[in-house]
Amino acid sequence: MAGGRRTYHARACVLDRTKLGETDLILTLLGSNGAQLRAVAKGARRPGGKLAGKVQLFCECDLLLAKGRSLDVVAEASLVDAHAILRGELERVSAASCVCEVARLCCFEDAEDPFLYAITSRALTACEQAADRAHLDLTCAAFAFKVLAHAGWRPELDACCACGDAAISRFSPLAGGVLCESCAKDVAGAEPVGASQVAWLRALLSGTFDELLAAPVDEATAVWLLSCAHRWCAAHLDARLRAMEFALSC
Repeated sequence: MAGGRRTYHARACVLDRTKLGETDLILTLLGSNGAQLRAVAKGARRPGGKLAGKVQLFCECDLLLAKGRSLDVVAEASLVDAHAILRGELERVSAASCVCEVARLCCFEDAEDPFLYAITSRALTACEQAADRAHLDLTCAAFAFKVLAHAGWRPELDACCACGDAAISRFSPLAGGVLCESCAKDVAGAEPVGASQVAWLRALLSGTFDELLAAPVDEATAVWLLSCAHRWCAAHLDARLRAMEFALSC
């Protein structure tokens, strides 16, 4: 007990922060069990405050939380992994923001999914390890497709998702994957796709982050894959992904 309130421990990753008053923050957290948590960090915006450096975006923390009436309150916090390298460059911040944005849209209160925490933590580390902008884009695209496939939105990449024809030539998030030329005529926004691009989409789903970080990829291909991931997420999560929009505009 602390101050008459029930307390509990949680390991979590900071996905989003919202200003509250002059010095406080409302944190959106991904718990290690995969459930979303929201909590108030009092004084977290005050220079020198005990929470100021421990609840930054992308940080993985061990938290002591006190039950509140509407939102829980962060009583104590200790860093597990600050992912400090992500804050050194705008491109890494942008990529990590894409990862956290997708994770935030795919986690829910009281809906446990430990896979989501594990893959989010690995993707943030991959954003630190990426050698260049192309591999940052590749990491973000892979994370988005992997998480949505895990949630039930896996693209059909082997045959036309409308008729089953193996002669595919288009890709459409709204249709659910690749299409043949005949079926694509009836789907707005279906774009041409080549065999190498489909192979890359398969690699995003099946490859590990280590494999993807080591794979040779040019910037044009990486941007196209991130664009596909953005459209796939927007279509199936029914949300505007501002971090991905920013990443694609840079």
